Amino acid sequence: MKEQIIAKAYAQSLVELSEELKLDLASELTKLNEAINKSNDFETLLFLDVFTAEEKWGVLDVVMGKLGLSQITKNFMHFLIEEKRIGLMPMIFKNVIVIDDHKKGFLRGTIEGSEDTIPDDVKEKLKAYLQQKLGRSAILEYSKNENVSAGYRVTVEDLQLDASLENQLEKFKESVLNS
Repeated sequence: MKEQIIAKAYAQSLVELSEELKLDLASELTKLNEAINKSNDFETLLFLDVFTAEEKWGVLDVVMGKLGLSQITKNFMHFLIEEKRIGLMPMIFKNVIVIDDHKKGFLRGTIEGSEDTIPDDVKEKLKAYLQQKLGRSAILEYSKNENVSAGYRVTVEDLQLDASLENQLEKFKESVLNS
């Protein structure tokens, strides 16, 4: 929990600084995150304590240079390595994206169901419901979940709408046992 609070504070500070400098921080961190995720060797180098800070900086500087990242992003990554907090980077990235999405007026979430795809009309109804309930439009990704036999489970940040058969049966069971 403490790490999550620290990551959120770093993300908020970075976003505020990038706004002052008119920098698209979310885009820069997305590029860097994609580069890290593409290479297991790069990810290992950054997140394991096997390598020295200088070795990490050397490789990271080359990658960030090729990606055309700003000096602010470079300095921040150096800071995380120096303070041995590079492990917070995935949480910081996630928080920056959430803050950026909020500023742009939308939320991201997932729909889980048993089918391979979700009908467009169902997805649109869910988006309309979330727009009404949360006051922001939602970008929803669909993923098949073997643990959902029928219905859907929607998660947007800390809100979860569970219209799955499993949830309905659990509620019914509780009402029978508690009556």
